[in-house]
Amino acid sequence: MVGLEQASERHGVSRDRLMENAGLAVATVVREALGRVAGARIVVLVGSGNNGGDGLVTARHLQRWGAEVTAYVVTRRPSPDPKMELAQVYGVSVLWSADDPGLGKLEQLLAHAQLAIDAVLGTGRARPLEGVVKEVASWVEACRALPHRPLLLALDLPTGLNADTGEVDPACPTMDLTVTLGFPKVGLLTFPGAARVGQLRLVDIGLPPRLDEEKEIPLELLSSNWVSQHLPPRPPNSHKGTFGHLLVVAGSRNYVGAAYLASQAAVRVGAGLVTLATPEGVYPIAASKLTEVIYLPLPEDDAGLIHPNAAQLIRESLPRYDAILLGCGLGWSSGTTEFLERLLLSEPQPTLPAVIDADGLNNLSRLPDWWQRLGGPVALTPHPGEMATLTGAKTAEVQKDRIGSARQWAARWNATVALKGAYTVVAEPEGTARVSPFANPGLASGGTGDVLTGIIGGLIAQGMSPYDAACCGVYLHGLAGEAVRDTMGDTGTIASDLIWRLPETIKRLRSGQ
Repeated sequence: MVGLEQASERHGVSRDRLMENAGLAVATVVREALGRVAGARIVVLVGSGNNGGDGLVTARHLQRWGAEVTAYVVTRRPSPDPKMELAQVYGVSVLWSADDPGLGKLEQLLAHAQLAIDAVLGTGRARPLEGVVKEVASWVEACRALPHRPLLLALDLPTGLNADTGEVDPACPTMDLTVTLGFPKVGLLTFPGAARVGQLRLVDIGLPPRLDEEKEIPLELLSSNWVSQHLPPRPPNSHKGTFGHLLVVAGSRNYVGAAYLASQAAVRVGAGLVTLATPEGVYPIAASKLTEVIYLPLPEDDAGLIHPNAAQLIRESLPRYDAILLGCGLGWSSGTTEFLERLLLSEPQPTLPAVIDADGLNNLSRLPDWWQRLGGPVALTPHPGEMATLTGAKTAEVQKDRIGSARQWAARWNATVALKGAYTVVAEPEGTARVSPFANPGLASGGTGDVLTGIIGGLIAQGMSPYDAACCGVYLHGLAGEAVRDTMGDTGTIASDLIWRLPETIKRLRSGQ
């Protein structure tokens, strides 16, 4: 954002203009959040830098619209201070922390306010909080316990949250709403910082379109507009062959459901044909639930896992498929590892595009230099634990820098990597990464990852690249999860709830809803 603001000035849009736009945009969000602002008591906590300037512009507009606004100036402001002077002209009351020893007046303001806006520190501050800034941040957090507490809104980001890493100062308050300016910051989508953000809103501040500097940013937030433009077309003269044939290699005696979930999700996302290759013991159970798929029963071992000899049977049938999905519920044993090596890594290696998940990844981790032996383009969809198994890192290390981890290993493995979890990260070998805007505890249940893999596999079968399929699949999965949460809440959601939402979710995206 610093670079974009500098470029904006070179294109004729001054920083002062951006500040004016930002303040008006935040004030508009406040008006939406409160329903009406006339008569509302609002406290704006003002810092010394540009974030404080944005807050003063916000205060001015809210006062102009009839609110009773007090600007509580936490740290010394520059002199002269045109934004402060103009706010006072419009009637904004100003109180300085230097005139409030013990912060008793601030306590009273917060106790009687309907809204408090944190405009103390912006993206330029990453040091630990100290002094009066720390005291004020602690008071804001403490007011959450008030019986009639104000709505808490952060302007750009909560004070004490590192915009680049997501690290937080212990005094960083937890917001109800964060209105971020221009583009989202990595720290807002990275834990532990993401837990302090509340609802995240992004507002336009009038950056000039098509800045060259924007094209150089290899990190994007997935959006409905981008996904809707990249979904496979559905021409009226199409037939089932138009939308591809996906081979799903999944399931074992103990994990029948994984095979079902992945296959059904692929069907619901629009794949023309889906064949489930699964152990002979799983086949009759799966067939009783899946009526739309084709079956390829496979030899199994005594534990109900796919036998290594099944690899040759599948390889002989590969020419009839457009993509392969492998791993969901496969099990993890020396036999499954041998099966996977024979199927994917033995010469001649299959060139079909693939998505590999779950036990497919766990089995790969046992094979030396597996990434150098893959024949076709591939998407890997590990959760943090599986990523740790694949890389030899600890799960906490993976989680500390999810974007960096996904990028690093996507480049190393020459594969698309979708690192699952809240705000899933999808990275491609060239370094570009996209981040999902969704964090939904309702998706923290068994089988939701199998649904995601099925979605991605179904999109690859329809002709999408593994990277675009992973990006669209992650977004569809998250948006379907939001729809389920809206109707059912975030407790007790099961993976199959997502599957039934997929067609209507795609319909909404295509129609721009």
